[in-house]
Amino acid sequence: MKRRFNTTGPCRPDRHYMIPADSRLPEAPGLVEQMGYFVVHAPRQTGKTTALRAVAQRLTASGRHAAVLFSCEEGSAAGDDYGSAQRAILRELTRAAQIALPPELQPPPFSLEGDEGLLSAALTSWARACPLPLALIFDEIDSLRGQSLLSVLRQLRAGFPSRPEHFPASAVLRGLRDVRDYKAASGGDPERLGTASPFNIKLKSLRLGDFSEEELRALYAQHTEDTGQTFTEAALARAFELTSGQPWLTNALGAELIEEMAVPPDEPITLAHVEQAKERLILARATHLDSLVSKLAEPRVRRVLEPMLAGTYEGGGDTYDDDASYVRDLGLIAQGRPLRIANPIYREVIARVLSSPAEEKLDPPSARFRLSDGRLAVRRLLRAFAAFWHEHGEVLASGMPYPEVAPQLVLMAFLQRVVNGGGFIDREYGIGRGRIDLLIRFPYRRPDGSRAVQRRALELKVWRAGQKDPLREGLAQIDEYLARLRQRRGTLVIFDARGRLARSTPRFDEATTPRGRRVSVLRL
Repeated sequence: MKRRFNTTGPCRPDRHYMIPADSRLPEAPGLVEQMGYFVVHAPRQTGKTTALRAVAQRLTASGRHAAVLFSCEEGSAAGDDYGSAQRAILRELTRAAQIALPPELQPPPFSLEGDEGLLSAALTSWARACPLPLALIFDEIDSLRGQSLLSVLRQLRAGFPSRPEHFPASAVLRGLRDVRDYKAASGGDPERLGTASPFNIKLKSLRLGDFSEEELRALYAQHTEDTGQTFTEAALARAFELTSGQPWLTNALGAELIEEMAVPPDEPITLAHVEQAKERLILARATHLDSLVSKLAEPRVRRVLEPMLAGTYEGGGDTYDDDASYVRDLGLIAQGRPLRIANPIYREVIARVLSSPAEEKLDPPSARFRLSDGRLAVRRLLRAFAAFWHEHGEVLASGMPYPEVAPQLVLMAFLQRVVNGGGFIDREYGIGRGRIDLLIRFPYRRPDGSRAVQRRALELKVWRAGQKDPLREGLAQIDEYLARLRQRRGTLVIFDARGRLARSTPRFDEATTPRGRRVSVLRL
């Protein structure tokens, strides 16, 4: 069977290009050998189930454990009905064990009568009957909610001291989040886990990471081995830059190139192909991207992302750090510091979704924003935006989902409306520096027919009440940005948010950066 890039469900080596699954969780077998109860968490569609299925198969094949991966998702429909949830879990565990284990290791029939302690009684009877220590992987554990989740966690904690003779020797909880968020899911305080954790027997938390650049290259090389179709060096570098190795994005980009765009096998996949595939993915808003987007309105997510986008985040605090951990577990922001959106594709999707309420109210782009040679008339475009903002900006901004960054989102919506289909906007957020940097890249043809790319850099800042004029700081910041881009000039846009009395008529000024670069300053 022809292999392909997989974007739905667990991978199979005979059907999919894939990184060796057991290499992605090298610590897991050792923790099972220690009879550990531990957590494996990572964002959606990062290969958790594929990796843990390989771990279970390896443990059983060793002859030292009876290991089974099974899903708890069927129990999610039960809500707080913990009896129904346990019965659903035990039915799925029985089914999974019949598939994964030889008859002599499979569980005896479980009693499904009553509501209390069903899971504990079933696991105890199986541990006593099985000739090998049990290692159970509770997949999608955090799909359970309320009293059902609490009941499962408490039964595991209660049976823990009886392992391995009378309870599973090892248990792995696999979900989107670390155990600190389970208390919130089970009805506890969502702000702080506190000390009364229902799963305080955890030996360790493992986070399944993104692909390294070497792993992305190895994955794409499998397509080359199968078909002979190559990727240029620039295409591979850009694929990693855009995805940061996020497994679903890495596979989705490959699938878009090979299956949807159908680049002919006798042609190499180039940088231009990768850019096109990226735009198609963003516009298509696949299920994976939509599931992330649906989180943007959550208060915990907004408390993190809004100051990040505005560039005003400067410190932590317990609540903010818990929120940041939650948003990091969702996969929206990258691991480590400083806080940053996880990858350029997510950065683009988030900006477009948040600016879409404004974009939907804008008129179709006008031909007057194009010069005779095909380039964008950037100065003309910004003058049109200034007039638009002066008349409609306050009303539009009041309806934006993240008010702190509303002016910048409206401008990004205006630019996106003009650039759509013809060019690209790259976005960077200056965490703690009160700025958003934009680079417009617009391909065009020169008079001699050769291709070129117009590049225009903008920096967006907001002058808030109680602050001093950000012009000086903005000129120094755009100086750094232009130096990095190797551009000689740019545009600094300053939104005056101090109130109507302080705000003046929009105007353009010319200024010079500390290192002598020319900057047009648009005050709004």
